[in-house]
Amino acid sequence: METDLRLESSLWIGSKRYRAVLTGWHFNWTEVDKKNRDKKTISVPVAEVVGVEEGRVEILPQKSVEDQDKDFTVFYVKRSSSGGSSGLLWRLGRTQFSCPSRVLRDQWTKHLRTALKTHSPLRPHRLLVFINPFGGKKKGRKIYHSLVAPLFELAGISSHVIVTERANQARDHLLKKDLTGFDGVVCVGGDGMFSEILHGLIGRTQQEAGLCENDPAVTLQPCPLHIGIIPAGSTDCVCYATVGVIDPVTSALHVIIGDSQPLDVCSVHHASTLVRYSVSLVGYGFYGDVLAESEKHRWMGPLRYDYSGTMVYLSNRSYAGIVQYLPADPLLSSPRDKTRCLSGCSVCSRSTERLFTHSSDSGSLYSSHFSQFSSDSEGEWVSVEGRFRCVSLTCMSSSCPRSPLGLSPSAHLADGTGDLILVWDTHPLGFLKFLYRHTSTQDQFDLPFVEVHRVKAVRFSLPSGKEEEAYEEVVGQSGGIEEEERGYVETVSRSSSRQHLAERATGREMTNKQKTATPFLCGLCCSKSPSVSVWNCDGEILPFTEIFCRIHGQLVRLYARGIEDGTAMHDCSETGEKCERRCILHK
Repeated sequence: METDLRLESSLWIGSKRYRAVLTGWHFNWTEVDKKNRDKKTISVPVAEVVGVEEGRVEILPQKSVEDQDKDFTVFYVKRSSSGGSSGLLWRLGRTQFSCPSRVLRDQWTKHLRTALKTHSPLRPHRLLVFINPFGGKKKGRKIYHSLVAPLFELAGISSHVIVTERANQARDHLLKKDLTGFDGVVCVGGDGMFSEILHGLIGRTQQEAGLCENDPAVTLQPCPLHIGIIPAGSTDCVCYATVGVIDPVTSALHVIIGDSQPLDVCSVHHASTLVRYSVSLVGYGFYGDVLAESEKHRWMGPLRYDYSGTMVYLSNRSYAGIVQYLPADPLLSSPRDKTRCLSGCSVCSRSTERLFTHSSDSGSLYSSHFSQFSSDSEGEWVSVEGRFRCVSLTCMSSSCPRSPLGLSPSAHLADGTGDLILVWDTHPLGFLKFLYRHTSTQDQFDLPFVEVHRVKAVRFSLPSGKEEEAYEEVVGQSGGIEEEERGYVETVSRSSSRQHLAERATGREMTNKQKTATPFLCGLCCSKSPSVSVWNCDGEILPFTEIFCRIHGQLVRLYARGIEDGTAMHDCSETGEKCERRCILHK
């Protein structure tokens, strides 16, 4: 119960009188009729007040100020349904109050601003902003200056803006330049721009901590700076999966109020060398082939993904491989438990203490049985071998507008695990059913040729004798990788890719599975089906086939709070009790 009463008085909105009350955590105003009876009440959490201005002020679409000695304007977060999206749209609510005197007006503005500083300590004051002017529909600059910058100015946030001119400019800046004084980094762009920020901040943090990113046994240091995502790209999967909508204003408001959402990150290694970081998808087979095919048709724009997906499906490919994985504790959660990771997720909350109470050693993963990844409840490594349509690892649901529930609907953002999805070779119509279920609410895992496992680490290797052939094919298919990465491919010892992560303990692993299907189509889209695929790592082609992936729990933090459940918006008018939820209430 709130007893920290700060200020209470009568205020007017237009011609209607309201009884306004500012307590420690909420700002409420209740309409009062002529008989002094309460009518409708609006309650705004102090933490979701964006700003307070003297006079009658408008911010969007253009700023206007009408100076009135006895008036002040309060800006706050206002929620609304987002239609087909899974989350809630945030809009800038605005209410203009009139006071009986200027002295009272000054009291209200002073108390509200003091309450903001007291109850919103995590709000950013200075941000480093990177704008990708080429991503998506090339509207990054316009989106920032017309929609985001005015909101930052209202909230008293100063920004240092950099419009990028080349790939990896943002990453290089974060790795080398002085970041003193910044509270967070904001990227205006798509998933590619976010990936640059991710790699730059993680790399910078490990450098300063003296840790080696190349060693997959090392427990990486969490990044101190938050990341904000203003969606303005052709793909905005990370934003959609962490906020629930693709909307610049919603994302900007999350940044302003200082929301903090921890996020797991997957490090991808080859031969004891870090290749990339991933937060959404590391996919081999179908998803890798689609990306590789789409790179040949960039002139088609976004349509290239639909075209490439169709062509790859008709090619009817499957690939031989050995998948080893370290299962997570099944008592904590399961990818088939039908739960969703929403704002305030209890699974992720319970994981915070578990993830940060264990220290790591520096033992090599290649010379031990990965004791630092194992516990009594988590058992040991499991190995399966066969032909796969696709092998996918995701640290989040990877939902998007086309697939509202995502690749793994019950995946969690910050529980220190990933979901490994194995789709064995099967009849083309069965695989089509699997793909189609991603666009509906049907369970895509409820198929006899599909497996899903919650894991902490994954190793993918090729059957004996395939390594040399794989190297030649992957280099040939990696036309989309950058020159610096291509040069790195040539210097890596081919023999090192044959290294096995762990000895297969007899009696402790699953029996190798051999599931194959008779080809239905003969490869309509290629003269010769390749023997190996490529890895799709968050939209980038990896130059290696054999990789090791480790999930690092809560390695970064976003200015977000997870997807808000629309059913949380409710009416408390019948009970008259104060709502404990962080939302705008209409009584």
